[in-house]
Amino acid sequence: MAATTRITVTLPTEQVAELKKLTDNVSAYVAEAVARQLRLQLLAEDLRQYQEEHGAFTEEEKARAHEEIFGSDEATRSAEAA
Repeated sequence: MAATTRITVTLPTEQVAELKKLTDNVSAYVAEAVARQLRLQLLAEDLRQYQEEHGAFTEEEKARAHEEIFGSDEATRSAEAA
């Protein structure tokens, strides 16, 4: 198990109420949310650095990446129609 550190976090009352509806383990839920945000920030930095070195992504590259991540528009339409 990873080492942990206890901290105090202040959240709006409404968010805490919603969290408690979703999970019995608020700490684990928040830890996963923080991990996800950190991964997104690291990815954004990697993408920024790549573009700084190689130039901006083309529309074709962005479309291909979108298809890899989300599937093709045709597949999405077929799934929605079913």
